[in-house]
Formats: sequence, C-alpha cells, structure tokens
Amino acid sequence: MSVREEKVQIVNEIVEKLQNSKGTVVTDYRGLNVAQVTELRKKCREAGVEFKVYKNTMTRRATAEAGLSELDAALTGPTAIAFSSEDEIAAAKVLSDFAKANEALEIKGGVMEGKVLSVDEVKAIASLPNREGLLSMLLSVLQAPIRNFALAVKAVGDQKEGQEA
Repeated sequence: MSVREEKVQIVNEIVEKLQNSKGTVVTDYRGLNVAQVTELRKKCREAGVEFKVYKNTMTRRATAEAGLSELDAALTGPTAIAFSSEDEIAAAKVLSDFAKANEALEIKGGVMEGKVLSVDEVKAIASLPNREGLLSMLLSVLQAPIRNFALAVKAVGDQKEGQEA
C-alpha cells in the first residue's frame, strides 16, 4: 500500500469517528509522561472512550470532509482526540477529571452532535451528572407531587380518626 493510500485511509477513519461519535474532545497532551498517558488511556477505556493521537494535517482534512472546519483552530501542537460512541458526556467527563489532577493535559475543544464546542462548553458538559444521575433527578421530581398527595391524604385520615376518638 502506498503512503498516499495509507493517509487517505487514516483521514477516512477520522471522518468516520467524527461522524459516529456522540461526544469528541480535543486535547493537548504535551507534558504528560508515559505513565500518565497510560493511566489516561486506561480511564478512557473503562468509560468506553477511545483516546488516539492523529497528525493535525490529517485531522484538518477529516474535519473539512465532515463539515467541522471550526475545529481546526484547536488542531495546533501535539493533539490527541477522545471519541465516545456510547455516552455524550463520557469523553468530556473523563478528560476534565484527569485534567484537574494533571495540569499538563489541556482541553482545546470538542464536538457534540455535529456542533463544535469551545473549551468552556466542554468543561460545562463535563460538570453535568451522567445519564443515570439525570434520570434519578427526573424520577424524584416526578415522585414529589405523588408523595405530597399521599402525605396529605394520610394527614386527613389521621385527623378524622382523631376526631372520632
């Protein structure tokens, strides 16, 4: 296989990952040692996130093909990209948590549902609770009126019993 064919294949791979990923985060990993990168990759794997390093020129070609050219501003210096195909916030959450503990990791931007995100937007998404947390909050909100009604009915019943006695 020629070098050109390999590059085309890599660009196509990046395009596919950008289009199929629910959440993508672009980072600068400069300053992380091998042990830290290994730990980061492990945490990403556990969360169902793929963390990969691509050349910026190939990534720029892929963003142009995928219609995400706004992301090119983040593609400077050593760049690693995290793709999450299952959970929208998994990549942002894992990388943001890791960046808090390791200042060398810098989040440069991201993509969610075809929209390019700024660093602040990625960090805001990372601070959201996960899907299960949001569902439990929703359930507690939905249960509150029913619980209050049940308590009111019980109080009325107790009051009637107190009057009869």
